[in-house]
Amino acid sequence: MAPLDAGMGRGRLGKARGIGGGGASRCPDRGRAVTSRFRRYVAGGRCKSTARLEGKVVIITGANTGIGKETARDLAKRGARVIIACRDTAKAEAAANEIRAETGNQQVIVKKLDLADTKSIREFAERFLAEEKELHILINNAGVMLCPYSKTADGFEMHLGVNHLGHFLLTFLLLERLKQSAPARIVNVSSLAHHGGRIRFHDLHGEKSYNRGLAYCHSKLANVLFTRELARRLQGTKVTANALHPGSVSSELVRHSFVMTWLWKIFSFFLKTPCEGAQTSIYCAVAEELESVTGQYFSDCQPAYVSSHGRDDETAKKLWRVSCELLGIQWD
Repeated sequence: MAPLDAGMGRGRLGKARGIGGGGASRCPDRGRAVTSRFRRYVAGGRCKSTARLEGKVVIITGANTGIGKETARDLAKRGARVIIACRDTAKAEAAANEIRAETGNQQVIVKKLDLADTKSIREFAERFLAEEKELHILINNAGVMLCPYSKTADGFEMHLGVNHLGHFLLTFLLLERLKQSAPARIVNVSSLAHHGGRIRFHDLHGEKSYNRGLAYCHSKLANVLFTRELARRLQGTKVTANALHPGSVSSELVRHSFVMTWLWKIFSFFLKTPCEGAQTSIYCAVAEELESVTGQYFSDCQPAYVSSHGRDDETAKKLWRVSCELLGIQWD
């Protein structure tokens, strides 16, 4: 397994559009060229794969909005059968209808999934396994950010419960179907914020001290460590697992913070659109060159640097054991 510490970068900027004319007329053109160039930089890498996905089954959690919705739209255009797994099914149906109308792909299906409730996760997996014979791509995309202190239905701190434990359990329940459908891929949406995270085993649920910004960072580090250990355990199965940072995206993820919502609106020009933010998820899901790549972390459709805490194998193994204990499962 390749280590999660490859070099990072967005790649070289493309050439700006030509600036023509003379005198005062140059200024507006130059301004537009600079603006266009900057927007291309903000947008980051794009998935250039033209891979088709007819006959492939995909699950995307949290695909009713933001980068999840744009990922679903792209994979539906490629011909995949896309399962949109969301808590808010009304919003998910609206998104699915939009995607079906745009792509002509009627195989965009909505299924109820609440990652803050292990009963819902188990019910989703049970229904899926009864109805679908194959699963080729699982994209663990859904997440919460900056939540005031709260707990899931099972008593887990909300960030840890939804962002890590919910997807950990979902992956466990669907793994055999992924193996049977191999080659298959697991894509975990993490964040650059993992650099600020620590796995605080003595206070996993923030009962002794809680900071909602750090809680998000901790959960994103858990995503990276889960990916690392999962890839190690899946060697030889033709099921890969990779994690990614989508970039700073203008989305609903910051809805729990009035200040962040306000800042996101003011500085929207400096943020990726949901479509731009979805590119690395799409890349990890379909790029031909990643067919056998596993245990990596990507940003802007290329390998990115992982914090030292994200490369700690002993912490990854301990987090795995503790996660299994919390969820009451055996995953050897």
